[in-house]
Amino acid sequence: MQDLLPLGEAVASLLKSRGETLAVSESSCGGLLSAVLVAVPGASAYFLGGAVVYTLASRRGLMGVEDAQMRGMRSASEPYAQLMARTARARLGATWGLAETGASGPTGNRYGDAPGHACLAVAGPVERVATLETGGAERPANMRAFARAALELLHAALRSA
Repeated sequence: MQDLLPLGEAVASLLKSRGETLAVSESSCGGLLSAVLVAVPGASAYFLGGAVVYTLASRRGLMGVEDAQMRGMRSASEPYAQLMARTARARLGATWGLAETGASGPTGNRYGDAPGHACLAVAGPVERVATLETGGAERPANMRAFARAALELLHAALRSA
């Protein structure tokens, strides 16, 4: 996590200086995104909360996303990541929503995505989506790579807003 803190601090600085807030939905990162953001002193000024949406039960229970909203999309896809970013933002009343969903490894997921596959999204005044393929199967390394890519995507969106 230490290597992610400078990026978390950069995001925090932009959010705090603007009086903006953030909500997170993460899956394969397992809470790492939220941990990095909360590790920055003064996080309560910008971090409204996060959810580890790792299963169907958590998608329904924590995010309130029902099967009808999923029609035509699957998990670990850019449309799903965007839905989760928008949902996190709306549910917590945040300026920004950030989402990550993927397959951290050591195997792929049931949709045929290889380990190291992640989709990331930012929702807010600027919206962005991205897909990352690390090419590796080492779970902790992929989790860190996913978190870094999500924070970089958010940082770029904040700078362009």
